Amino acid sequence: QVQLVESGGGLVQAGGSLRLSCATSGRTFSRYTMGWFRQAPGKEREFVSAILGSGETPYSADSVKGRFTISRDNAKNTLYLQMNSLKLEDTAVYCCAAAYGGSRYTNWRNGGLYDYWGQGTQVTVSS
Repeated sequence: QVQLVESGGGLVQAGGSLRLSCATSGRTFSRYTMGWFRQAPGKEREFVSAILGSGETPYSADSVKGRFTISRDNAKNTLYLQMNSLKLEDTAVYCCAAAYGGSRYTNWRNGGLYDYWGQGTQVTVSS
């Protein structure tokens, strides 16, 4: 069983930066592919980015390319999302998720592939 706890959300002005963290329990973090998803009020959950246990990042959503960077520190069992040049439309609840196994050829944009989910952290971008 993997427990995920997000942190780092808050209020930030447009153009600013924020770094989200996802702390995990368990001793097998490096075996899991990790992903970030977000959901704005009244909208469906949206894939943001994914990272393999090796540190490869096979895909990120077009809407965040060049602005957001996913990373992980396996020694700390922690996943990160560095968010730069934030826009109003980035406002959402951001959740991290974990999936055991897979490869770079797996479609990690599909939330159904993930086994565990955090409760989410609110990111609000203001003008």
